Amino acid sequence: MELVYLSFILILSVFLGFELIQKVPSTLHTPLMSGANAISGITLVGALAGAGSESSILTIILGTTAVTFATINVVGGYLVTDRMLAMFKKKATEK
Repeated sequence: MELVYLSFILILSVFLGFELIQKVPSTLHTPLMSGANAISGITLVGALAGAGSESSILTIILGTTAVTFATINVVGGYLVTDRMLAMFKKKATEK
């Protein structure tokens, strides 16, 4: 029964995320996505909890995989944000 609830939440979040992203203007898409990627540090904490549990080997493997992907997502979010903010810095030759 728990699998049914988790599947329902996954499907609902996919549809909701797709609809929300479609409604965002293209000028706000990059800042929104970089912020969302940075916020996914919460996912990293949950993934660490899953990888550190001693339930079963499958839980440890899935948790470790989640840690890897969440770390890539967080680092990517910060890199995109840093690159985006660099566009607004004044160059040394400008006064």
